[in-house]
Amino acid sequence: MTFLGVDLGTSGVRLLLVDEDSQPIGAAERAYHAAHPHPGWSEQNPADWIAALEEAIAELRDNYPQFSALRGIGVAGHMHGATLLNDAGRPLRPCILWNDTRSHTEAARLDAKDQVRAISGNIVFPGFTAPKLEWVHEHEPEIYAKTAKVLLPAAYLNFYLTGDYVADMSDSAGTSWLDVGRRTWSDTLLDAGNMRRDQMPRLVEGTEEAGRLRPALLDAWGLTGPVSIAGGAGDNAAAACGIGAQDEGQGFVSLGTSGVLLASRAGYHPAPETALHTFCHTIPGRWYQMGVMLSATDSLNWLARITGQNPIELTTELGQNLQKPGSVRYLPYLSGERTPHNDAEIRGSFTGLSTETGRSDLTRAVLEGVAFGLRDSFEALVATNAKFDQLIAIGGGSASRYWIELIATILGVPLSLPISGEFGAALGAARLGMTAATGAAPDSIMTIPEVRETIEPDQALRQAFDDAYDKFRVSYPAIRSCQ
Repeated sequence: MTFLGVDLGTSGVRLLLVDEDSQPIGAAERAYHAAHPHPGWSEQNPADWIAALEEAIAELRDNYPQFSALRGIGVAGHMHGATLLNDAGRPLRPCILWNDTRSHTEAARLDAKDQVRAISGNIVFPGFTAPKLEWVHEHEPEIYAKTAKVLLPAAYLNFYLTGDYVADMSDSAGTSWLDVGRRTWSDTLLDAGNMRRDQMPRLVEGTEEAGRLRPALLDAWGLTGPVSIAGGAGDNAAAACGIGAQDEGQGFVSLGTSGVLLASRAGYHPAPETALHTFCHTIPGRWYQMGVMLSATDSLNWLARITGQNPIELTTELGQNLQKPGSVRYLPYLSGERTPHNDAEIRGSFTGLSTETGRSDLTRAVLEGVAFGLRDSFEALVATNAKFDQLIAIGGGSASRYWIELIATILGVPLSLPISGEFGAALGAARLGMTAATGAAPDSIMTIPEVRETIEPDQALRQAFDDAYDKFRVSYPAIRSCQ
């Protein structure tokens, strides 16, 4: 038997075919783009997801004979996107993505309503799904009136695969319509957002079988079946499955476009006042909390673009040894910020520039600014009694050893690097497909990867970075008052 993980990302889809031991057999990727028709807007055509998926499936089918033994599929997707469908299941408009901030006014209005935070366990962020529908209600009433179902991106792929409207708990927890503690749609939250229960998909746990692959796709893909489709997951919950973070004390740091610090929790411990996200895990009866910063490697990519370098060239200039905090300070708010500020309008800045400032000083400042932003999330998690003996580092930014040692020092926690490159959302999704198809216990499948190196904090520089973090924390109100 083989199993397929689908990681539906913002910039492309990645498919990973694995065997019964979660070992990779083959992978395929296809890219697509987001549209930005107005400042702060970010949209994608769901048809582009399907086209990319089908092209990647064809590549796997043609290159790996093991594809014919496929028995389970799991889909992980970028969270919060609003895919509006009519009563025939056709998209009414482009999907409004997680990093779209047009609905900040509607988000603030929903967030102020009675019981919304208490039931959802979270602040209503502008990127969440509920305020997007409020925006459509107000600005595109003819589309709103035709909306029969609202699906998240991963749930839309599940619909394509199964023909059923079904979504998992972890992804649905980011809508502001789910009672996250009770793991069910909330009529109170739906009423607050002018939505109906019949517009919601059926809910399942991420490890459950959500349905079977449609006969038409079985034929088209050359499969005999049956092929189980798992409930799936939001991208970060799937990444937690990929690195085996399912128990209290386990977690990861992800340095992707956004920066994520995630902690698995055995119980439900919401702390919306901290701007932490408290969501259902893919594992029944478990939750996770995470702090999210919107511009992590995005900050380094931006600096690389304007300096005519690539990120590897920039970080290589810093050398191998961690340096003390630089004199230039960077606030990593290129696209606003979630944890801890919940501020869609704040923007980034450099301070401390002088005639002696060079490119490497700016690079150091960017890496430190992102690390300090992650420290904000770390402090918020610690305040909820989350404990970390160590964290696993994943994402493209983890290729920079300098950056990983910097983050370990600023957090005061060892960071472990997996020995294999296959440990993220695609692997987690494949493991969900395996669980759904075989009925095996999640604990037996969601295992921790072998570690190739654990990077310890530099104790000699801890105090210097603690002092620099204190200065970073007071920079936000100062810069906010100027914007």
